[in-house]
Amino acid sequence: MDFIEKLSKVKDKYDRIYEELASEANLNNSEKLIALSKERSDLTPLIDCYDKYKKVQKDIEDSKELINLSDDKEMTEMAEAEIMDLQVRLLALEDELKGLLLPRDPNDDKDVIFEIRAGTGGDEAALFAGELFRMYTRYAETRFWKMEVIDINDTGLGGIKEVVFSITGKKVYGDLKFESGVHRVQRVPTTEAGGRVHTSAASVAVLLEVEDVQVDINIADLKIDVFRSGGAGGQNVNKVETAIRITHLPTGIVVQCQDERSQLKNRQKAMKVLRARLYDAKSKEQRSEIAAQRKLMVGSGDRSDKIRTYNFPQNRITDHRIGLTLYNLGDVINGDLNNLIEQLKLADKTERLQAEIDVK
Repeated sequence: MDFIEKLSKVKDKYDRIYEELASEANLNNSEKLIALSKERSDLTPLIDCYDKYKKVQKDIEDSKELINLSDDKEMTEMAEAEIMDLQVRLLALEDELKGLLLPRDPNDDKDVIFEIRAGTGGDEAALFAGELFRMYTRYAETRFWKMEVIDINDTGLGGIKEVVFSITGKKVYGDLKFESGVHRVQRVPTTEAGGRVHTSAASVAVLLEVEDVQVDINIADLKIDVFRSGGAGGQNVNKVETAIRITHLPTGIVVQCQDERSQLKNRQKAMKVLRARLYDAKSKEQRSEIAAQRKLMVGSGDRSDKIRTYNFPQNRITDHRIGLTLYNLGDVINGDLNNLIEQLKLADKTERLQAEIDVK
């Protein structure tokens, strides 16, 4: 089935949804109306583009008919020039339609558990991890997303050894899923008297926040420890044991939460992180099977992948997966990630389109 046939079927489906929304039988079924409205909203950009495509097709046919019926040389030349312009427009719309026809990742609308950990580089790596945390915090603010810290281990010197936090909002996973991997920084530390550029790293993991039904956890497989929480240097020590550490014995995954004053809330947050990590581990197994058949341009998202370099002396940021280099590091580190993220999404869409062509 070519893409025009697919579009015709999608248009029929779109029209049926419109009829169902107007049907009296569904007027009192709010749940179905919400589902139908969402489905129609998701299809609207594709249908709008298809309508433009059909109009350009008709304009081309009208211009060809004008050429056949006209004896006016000047009019014919104008019509021929218009046809050339319309054909360019038609090809552009065709590419746009093929992209819109690609199946959406059903997880794109979901919330995430975000983890940042300092890697090689000592204090400098911890400072960089802290900067990444602030970068994503500011980006989340621009998107009106809600952030909530689950666990944080800071150095007391402005750096972060590790931080785990949740982000909720519209299309969070869809925008952040390509951020997983090793982020590398190159710059001259303030303590470096010789002016030498040092290289440090921090790892980022973006995990889907999942419901209980998606991950089966046997309570017998859990080792739960309760301990007192406290801040850096022994400050703000909680004299009540409210912090929670959960070990999943079959996998060895350990999560902890000490951000809340309530033991119950800490336990709930820790279980949320555990579910996300177990789901991520299961998903990676599935992705590795797919990756064996087709190498993704944007990478697997595995934490061992070096995905990006932040070079401060040159004000340069390079994403190694798609070969993109930008010279606005200052803006990016302050939360302006829009261009970078859109380029990654475009690269992913291009690769998936090419994969469909290769299969055919």
